[in-house]
Amino acid sequence: MKKLLGLFILLFLANNIFAQSRTFNDVFPNLNQDIKNAAFSESGYIKSSQKTSGFVIMGNEKNSKLDPQIVSNVLRKNPGYLVESILVIRVNPDSISLLDVYNALGNIRDLGGRMYNSFTKNKSVPLFEEATRITSEKNMSAIPDPAPSRTLPKAETVYIRLKDTNFGNTYYRGDVAFVQNGLRYTLSNFRNISYLFVPVMKEDKFIAQLYFEPIQEGILIYSIAGADISDFVASKIDMDSAISKRLKVIISWAADGIRKKK
Repeated sequence: MKKLLGLFILLFLANNIFAQSRTFNDVFPNLNQDIKNAAFSESGYIKSSQKTSGFVIMGNEKNSKLDPQIVSNVLRKNPGYLVESILVIRVNPDSISLLDVYNALGNIRDLGGRMYNSFTKNKSVPLFEEATRITSEKNMSAIPDPAPSRTLPKAETVYIRLKDTNFGNTYYRGDVAFVQNGLRYTLSNFRNISYLFVPVMKEDKFIAQLYFEPIQEGILIYSIAGADISDFVASKIDMDSAISKRLKVIISWAADGIRKKK
């Protein structure tokens, strides 16, 4: 009798947890069908916009039920450029947990060598030639990625060095936090990003927010990235493309890591 009662309780809890999972339409109730279709495609939906012509934001409070801080944390930086992405990884939500997502994000070295199509070089090249975790903002010593964790931290900060094919060594802080129904991963540059010794983005002028949530259709990845640069730099570099390709590579890294966990 006790075993049956225990089984009943487990089944009840499992059903209750599943019932709490939102659907894509719960999270984004006001998106048009074309954007929804793109979000469920292999590459997902991605769009750039500029402050001068008006930002178009799918993750705002009008279009979504996301934690409003996800977007406001980016807009607070007063960016001139935004790139936004929505991707649903079609996996059984019961087979992937937030712990799996967290562990996938821990594999920083897997970011190195990921390819993108370079129009200037007319071939596919690695965007980040090397990717490694470092000790801190003041200690640049490389450290290995950790072994998979068995528990979720309440919060965590990691430091990353990415050898960018265009900008050389770039340095980022990654902040992990658990909000609302999922995990928020914030990337921001803690050193200037330069091109041929000319600063392109000053310290803390780039920010990307990646939000992961298990939904009934799979794993939702919502991302928004912003950058604040000078008009002079903007006239020399296609910033829409520069931000978009880097966000794409980071999203594909996270998505591939999650798929490996299923």
